[in-house]
Amino acid sequence: MAEIEKTRTRERESVPGSRYEAIYSERAEFVARGKNGTVVVKDSDRDWEIARQGHLKFYLLPWTYPDTVLHNWFVFVHDVKKQSGKHRHQGGLVLYVIEGEGATEVNGEMVEWEEGDLILLPLDPNGVEHVHFNRGKTAKWLAFIYEPVFHHVSSELTQTEVMSEFQQRFGG
Repeated sequence: MAEIEKTRTRERESVPGSRYEAIYSERAEFVARGKNGTVVVKDSDRDWEIARQGHLKFYLLPWTYPDTVLHNWFVFVHDVKKQSGKHRHQGGLVLYVIEGEGATEVNGEMVEWEEGDLILLPLDPNGVEHVHFNRGKTAKWLAFIYEPVFHHVSSELTQTEVMSEFQQRFGG
């Protein structure tokens, strides 16, 4: 009887340090985006949305717009029509007033602002509960939030009141 010879082909072993290789690859992609990504974000490329906090237009949001040269930023405009929703998160972020005048209640204290002002939300062990008000015809500000800092300070995001227009359209 003839002998049957079986040959086993050895499967290729994982590349030693494959997790490292994944990190290495991710870094290369990160650097490439930094060199070749979108430099100018056109207003016409972004849409307004109604959210529980207000009327918002996001310019940078890592998981929505990953093609820009800057990463890890939340940059958006809030058009305060009358009154925003109220929410709480850690401070350490910047709001630049681009149009109009208004006020922000920060942990129970009312702070008035107008076009050209810079609103700084403070760091607070209990977070910063705040709501924004329009005091004129328009009230718009531009937020700059650096995501690693937002995470580093263990910032929660708790909605305590929903903007009335959102609640009327979509419910609680």
